[in-house]
Amino acid sequence: MIAKPRTEPAPVVPGRTSLPRAQYFRGSLGRFATGVAIVTFDGASKRHGITVNSFTSVSMDPPLVLVSIARTAKAHDELAGRPFTVNILGAEQRQLAMHFAGRPGPEPLWVEGGTAPRLSHVLAYFECKPWAAYDGGDHTLYIGEVVDFNYRNGDALAFANGTFTTIPESLLGMEELL
Repeated sequence: MIAKPRTEPAPVVPGRTSLPRAQYFRGSLGRFATGVAIVTFDGASKRHGITVNSFTSVSMDPPLVLVSIARTAKAHDELAGRPFTVNILGAEQRQLAMHFAGRPGPEPLWVEGGTAPRLSHVLAYFECKPWAAYDGGDHTLYIGEVVDFNYRNGDALAFANGTFTTIPESLLGMEELL
């Protein structure tokens, strides 16, 4: 069961700022650089994509990943129980991130994955079947079991301090260390 988020007002952080606590908390979290991904899936009536920066690996055996989806996202409720793909964006795919964040641009190129639809030419992808969903306050934590994945060379799109940035490919990967 997924509980509803709390609705009490956020207090001001004493001695730090005049911003409400929630806004200051969000600003503090924004100091942590993250990759940018788009979760794609087929809903009941149409195909969906949601830009996210809350993505992480959970387990190697079985291979599990987690995405955190805001309850306010239009497609939030349709994702429950459906296969999905996490598409990791390359540095040149900023417009794609904005498209699925509510600022539509050119229609993206889709690939029919074996488990769920994915986006063409992404830096990496993870096709997942649903594993579990957990209450995460004003988000739901969706865990997927990875059934297919791949990656290509290139710089990664990242997000920090409220803006997009690039992580050069020379700083990515560790395959040669394994």
